[in-house]
Amino acid sequence: MVRLSLPYSEQDLMRISVGDEVELDGILYVGRDQAHKRMYESIKNGNPPPFEFEGNAIYYMGPSPSKKGDIIGSSGPTTSARMDRYSPFLISRGLRVMVGKGPRDKSVVDSIKEYGGLYLQSYGGCGALYHKAIKSVETIAYEDLGPEALLRLTVEGFRAICIIDYMGNVFAP
Repeated sequence: MVRLSLPYSEQDLMRISVGDEVELDGILYVGRDQAHKRMYESIKNGNPPPFEFEGNAIYYMGPSPSKKGDIIGSSGPTTSARMDRYSPFLISRGLRVMVGKGPRDKSVVDSIKEYGGLYLQSYGGCGALYHKAIKSVETIAYEDLGPEALLRLTVEGFRAICIIDYMGNVFAP
């Protein structure tokens, strides 16, 4: 198990290889396809991203409604491929760590290889367990998108596996 504190340094990413189990602690941002589309369009129009990409990670999550007394509901991953049309551009602008589920397009793999970064796969079906790793939640942008709003989470012990490493190597089970 490799621990990755968020925000991270480039050296932190370089020590993680495909197949490594990774435990995330710190700030983890959440954004799905509609948030990615807005970030892409906003940056293309000359605006800064809604959070500093460098050193930070984004989780492709579909939260369910929270139960009374909980800060968030089940917090499982959503399909990463839906972000692939925007990811190479965002990677080129500093977004280096992505967490989700499923395979990524060749353009994403190529961008990770060119710029460095990681794609971590979270474990599907573990949304209730991920919920327990989330210590705080804050909406930071695109509140009108409801469950697709951009969130800032504080996580402890959030587990994933490295599927694409800093060198662009892809895990093949």
